[in-house]
Amino acid sequence: MDEYETPLGNIKLDRLVIDELAKAKEFDVLDQEDEEQEHSLELHLPYIYRMMEGQDFLLVPIMVGHMDNKALSTFGKILSKYFEQPETLFIISTDFCHWGSSCGEIWQSIEELDSKGMKAIETLSTENFLSYLKQYKNTICGRHCVALLLETIAQSSVKAGVRFVHYAQSSRCKKKNDSSVSYVSGLIEEKQSEKS
Repeated sequence: MDEYETPLGNIKLDRLVIDELAKAKEFDVLDQEDEEQEHSLELHLPYIYRMMEGQDFLLVPIMVGHMDNKALSTFGKILSKYFEQPETLFIISTDFCHWGSSCGEIWQSIEELDSKGMKAIETLSTENFLSYLKQYKNTICGRHCVALLLETIAQSSVKAGVRFVHYAQSSRCKKKNDSSVSYVSGLIEEKQSEKS
């Protein structure tokens, strides 16, 4: 496959980088049936197309499943090379806390829980983020994507910082049977070196 089709236009894949990553022999390739069942990438493709419209760009789609610490380190090292390239943009997507009959507290508590997660991410420490998840059991679906990004940054030579730009909940839970999902938008920015 050389491109993804979206309702707005097609997005070309970076076959050179995809083939280079395949040579690492660490990545699994989804078969067509599994890829058609996975919706996270397809939901973002039109947004990526719209945000990049008019610019020449290529896409390297990577879906992240469960990863132990060894896998985080391995893939972080592989991807750090690309993270160091200024022309490369990493887009990581996850929702944050899920709330429902089996998930916990009311909306203020959810916001506090998510805030602690955001602070853990701001440290840019994979260990801090994984400790937060273990301690608070937050239901961040893309926790492995976030952890992989943190590990990639740690293994790169880029001095970076995190800036969160938006936080929202799908609804404000007031009763135990209410449901909600939290959403966070953040940017990884290269820190400018201080001039003497």
